[in-house]
Amino acid sequence: MRPYERVLKNPSRRLRRGLSAAEARLWFLVPRQQVLGVPFYRQKPLLGYIVDFYAPAAGLVIEVDGAQHLTQSGRIADSRRTSDLERLGLVVIRFDNLQVLNETVAVMEEIYRVVRGRLEEKAGAESKS
Repeated sequence: MRPYERVLKNPSRRLRRGLSAAEARLWFLVPRQQVLGVPFYRQKPLLGYIVDFYAPAAGLVIEVDGAQHLTQSGRIADSRRTSDLERLGLVVIRFDNLQVLNETVAVMEEIYRVVRGRLEEKAGAESKS
């Protein structure tokens, strides 16, 4: 289990009940075990953050960003968040709301591509052990 701040448990539960339209669309497509058999979780606390989607088996975090992420302060916060999560060995991919809503097929293709690559990396590392 990855470390997280326990105070985020209840806020993450509230966020699960109030998904944006883009998050709801993505959740419809990637719920448990629909992407190459890899389970996904939504609004998952990790470190001091609540990530939108998390696939522990692939070491993948998916963020679906709204307009607040386009500001300078939003970009700085996102950069810090990504760096912190990458230090845990996770890969973070980001899509904005409009990409998810208007380019759903391309978003799903990218998710499949990253999940496949991460699974292959893990399998290669295990075979070397």
